[in-house]
Amino acid sequence: MNATLNLRSIVFFIIMGIIMMQGAKRWGVEGCPLYCLDVAYMTCPSSGSQQLEGSCNCCMTPKGCTLHLSDGSSLDC
Repeated sequence: MNATLNLRSIVFFIIMGIIMMQGAKRWGVEGCPLYCLDVAYMTCPSSGSQQLEGSCNCCMTPKGCTLHLSDGSSLDC
C-alpha cells in the first residue's frame, strides 16, 4: 500500500513538472540566474546619461538599459 502510494506520488510530481515546464516555454517565462555581476552603475534610455544604481544582472534590469561593470566593460540588457 505505501509503496503504491509513493510510486503514485512520484509519477504525479514528474507529470506536473513536465506540464509546468511546457507551460513556461509556451508563455516565454524564463528564470533569473542566481549570480550578481560587479556592477558599478546602470544607464537607461529613459534617464539619459544619469548613472543609476545597478542591478545584479540583466534579468533584474529594465529592458534597453546598460550595466556598466567595475572593470570598465558594459553589458546591454
